[in-house]
Amino acid sequence: MAQIKSVGVVGSGQMGSGIAQLAAVNGLEVWLHDSDSTALSKAHQSISSTIQTLLVSKGHLTKEKGAEAIRNLRCTSKLEDFRSVDIVIEAIVESELVKMELFAKLDNIVKGSAILASNTSSISITRIASATRRPSQVIGMHFMNPPPIMRLVEIIRGAATSDDTFNATKLLAERFGKRVICSQDYSGFVVNRILMPMINEAFYALYTGVATKEDIDAGMKLGTNHPMGPLELADHIGLDVCLSIMKVLHTGLGDAKYVPCPLLVHYVDAGRLGRKKGIGVYKYSKM
Repeated sequence: MAQIKSVGVVGSGQMGSGIAQLAAVNGLEVWLHDSDSTALSKAHQSISSTIQTLLVSKGHLTKEKGAEAIRNLRCTSKLEDFRSVDIVIEAIVESELVKMELFAKLDNIVKGSAILASNTSSISITRIASATRRPSQVIGMHFMNPPPIMRLVEIIRGAATSDDTFNATKLLAERFGKRVICSQDYSGFVVNRILMPMINEAFYALYTGVATKEDIDAGMKLGTNHPMGPLELADHIGLDVCLSIMKVLHTGLGDAKYVPCPLLVHYVDAGRLGRKKGIGVYKYSKM
């Protein structure tokens, strides 16, 4: 099993840029891809600023290591620049069709030994792998948000994922300082199979007038010691993401308990997607 030395990350949003930062700080060569050049530039600036102002200034990295991490990070709008990477980690929109189209493209670009990993939080790895000619080298590598801070990585093997692919991916996550848990390839995996129904139920509680949003969140924070209430957390994740995962759970598991709450659907239809839009369940000042 060859050691991973270079990483390609697709998607420069909060998840993708966080994963790219982790890889760069841990001494890997990183290509960060996004078709949106403005988003890509913003991500590079944000990562560089975080490394310099937070990690170096607070003594988590030496100046030399910080400078090396920034040098390790390269940005591109061309997937062809991934030709020589050892692993690609996809962190794009939570859509099975879009992910399968991307994996089919990557399969024709990257070298034969490269691993294709998806940061999907709910979609079948087996189905994503079916879009490629290398299903044994496709795996789920689900980081939590934000990736540099959250300690967990959830690894999901598809039906054909090889032991070498699994072991290399696990070693990479551990190199990033993460605790790894493993899930079978069922809709929602472990974390979102449990978390999203709780968030959906919180929406039902709000929808049916059980309590105010503030009391629902306070009840879970103070009564069960959660750091964030479920509605606040939904805003942090993105209501569109929550809705997408609930749809995956409902379709994949076929149980009516996974039907998305109409209020969640209504908010997403209205563009109330959470913190990233300035309004979701709560209103936020411009960031």
